[in-house]
Amino acid sequence: MKFIRKNIFNALFVIFLLIIILVPDAKAFFIKGLMEIGFYKPNVETPNVNVVSLNGIQFKDVKGNLIDLGDLKGKVIFLNFWATWCPPCRAEMPSVNKLYTQFKDDKDFVFIFADADGDLTKSTRFMADRKYTMPVYKVERAIPEKVFAGSLPTTVIFDKQGRLSFKHEGVANYADKKIVDFLNQLKRTD
Repeated sequence: MKFIRKNIFNALFVIFLLIIILVPDAKAFFIKGLMEIGFYKPNVETPNVNVVSLNGIQFKDVKGNLIDLGDLKGKVIFLNFWATWCPPCRAEMPSVNKLYTQFKDDKDFVFIFADADGDLTKSTRFMADRKYTMPVYKVERAIPEKVFAGSLPTTVIFDKQGRLSFKHEGVANYADKKIVDFLNQLKRTD
């Protein structure tokens, strides 16, 4: 009897692990749970300021509107690279959407959510299905490796002077108070 119970437990554990590994939404749900209990907090203690030329870094939205980061001087830019198939991207989306909702009406901020696959139809449908209101873009011109080296998700924040002030590769909780305070600090500094 003990032997059978142990085998059943082991089989259920293996099935659970396989689901976490193979099902993107299950993995995202698991990672999101870890975020909520305090894991995956982005480090904003010491702002890392790097000079990057923003001119020529362009994105296009679903309507064909082009945005050039070089034209956004004087605004804080929150740039997130993600993909619909990426479980860590899916896990951080609720926190990113919460942050976006908090700052979307502030004229000092610009949010760009760049679909790394460039399939705007698919990514727009993904956002609508989950009732996210974030604006989706695709990369129109090559991105400097200092900004995006290919890891998903990657989030970068530029200050009002266009300096790279924050870069985080991997999942993070962007609804965290430290991020909100950091963005408000960047807004106040010229």
